[in-house]
Amino acid sequence: EHRTQLVADAVGLSSVVGPGVRVTLSDAPTSALGSIPGVTPDDLVVHQQDITAVLNALWSAGAEGIQVQDQRIIGTSAPRCVGNTLLLGGRTYSPPYVITAIGDVPAMKSALAAAPLVTLYKRYAVRFGLGYTEEVRDVDLAGHGEAVRMKFAQPIGPLGY
Repeated sequence: EHRTQLVADAVGLSSVVGPGVRVTLSDAPTSALGSIPGVTPDDLVVHQQDITAVLNALWSAGAEGIQVQDQRIIGTSAPRCVGNTLLLGGRTYSPPYVITAIGDVPAMKSALAAAPLVTLYKRYAVRFGLGYTEEVRDVDLAGHGEAVRMKFAQPIGPLGY
């Protein structure tokens, strides 16, 4: 049972509590369409690459666990934007998108500040009114709630094939 718990902790099946960072991304107000020359509706929404940029920065800083909205991110998680909504784990979310990570707070904040695609998003946030906030706080991440099943992995024999 001890080994099972170690694996559950390592892959994100267990809840975890500790110091962390919460990043919130939100769409710009639609009023920016008429007030900024050359702006398109596509400029005013959070995109999948924006969410992925934040996730990658946090992982690169050694985040122990990450949650998007109310779902823990594990190795098989695939956040996908469809229009201006986020599809994750079979559920659909509308902005604002809240990404919460637990780990070394200074390292995560530094990684967010240094990540080129996060920096680009922040520039768009200033120009078009997109939302970006970072909050340092104690966080409580849920464990991944769904059963984890392998769809494509196959067992190998004792000789490695």
